[in-house]
Amino acid sequence: MTMDRRAAVAAALSAGLLAGCGFKLRVAPTFAFQTLAVTPEKNGLVAADLIRYFGKAVVPLAPAPGTAAPQVIVDILQEVREKNVVGVNASGQVREFQLKIRIQFRMRTPDGRDLIAPTEISQQRDISFNESAVLAKEAEEVLLFRDMQNDLLQQLLRRLAAIKSIEAP
Repeated sequence: MTMDRRAAVAAALSAGLLAGCGFKLRVAPTFAFQTLAVTPEKNGLVAADLIRYFGKAVVPLAPAPGTAAPQVIVDILQEVREKNVVGVNASGQVREFQLKIRIQFRMRTPDGRDLIAPTEISQQRDISFNESAVLAKEAEEVLLFRDMQNDLLQQLLRRLAAIKSIEAP
């Protein structure tokens, strides 16, 4: 067998194995609603990202006369950011922090029927600390919080996409 033929056979076998195991590329989620309202926690950054993601599909909770009400309402009940000391050295200086973001949300219809009961999602990361590089560590902390916020948004979107019907049972 020539080298080109071997490469073609290997590629065909790889494609067959991937298709057989159920592998497929991630696609954009589809939602059972076209419009939604988001009620954010005060200064909620995850809610702001959610509003930015849905764009024009976000409508006010109390729409103007002549405009349609939202099909669903996503309430961001709580968003908490924490920074805890998890490691110190022998002289008591901080060596490691744990960063954590928790959000609690629910999804309901305008008539009050829960589609997703109050649910909490959290993310956490550990970060080392060095007092000689305080500014760099602060920048790293900001980046880690932003990364966790993006992960929370993706988890939230997957949970919203899991709702297949908003009609009453």
